[in-house]
Amino acid sequence: MKKLMTSLFLIISGSIFSQVAVGASQESNNRWTFGGGIGFGFGSNNYFNLSAAPRAGYKLTDDLEGGLLGSVSWQKSNAYSSTMFGVGPFLNYYIARTFYLGANYQHYFINYKDKIYDFKANTNEDALYLGGGYMQRIGNNSFMQIGIMYNVLWKENESVFSSGLVPNIGFVVGL
Repeated sequence: MKKLMTSLFLIISGSIFSQVAVGASQESNNRWTFGGGIGFGFGSNNYFNLSAAPRAGYKLTDDLEGGLLGSVSWQKSNAYSSTMFGVGPFLNYYIARTFYLGANYQHYFINYKDKIYDFKANTNEDALYLGGGYMQRIGNNSFMQIGIMYNVLWKENESVFSSGLVPNIGFVVGL
């Protein structure tokens, strides 16, 4: 069931993003924004990570945007595997369409399996990310965002995350 839901989530978010990206430049008075990011990583012990984070926002003013952000992440190594889903609101403030300040809250649903100790866990975790970054225009109303966020709710030895610091790269259409 989770595989079906994940597949549908990715297909729907991808199709929404592609449809909006095509039509966004034609309608400059539209206040809706769409975007997100896709990431992957490799490491020792056959570590592999694949993640996607679609987002939909609404311009409250020309410089303030609020919306909903989702995320899905798969991690696998010789020692463990995990699947994580997250959802929550975000708020971005744009400074001269060159920089941004952002806040987003995520509630994560985590399924974890330790292959060495034959241990399985299903857990939840909350995160409140605060940060900002740089924006580069890549089209009429499309931008690439490069920034860094910090999870102010992160606690060492209590979190499934190894650090509270999170670099990010994403795209947004409709600004």
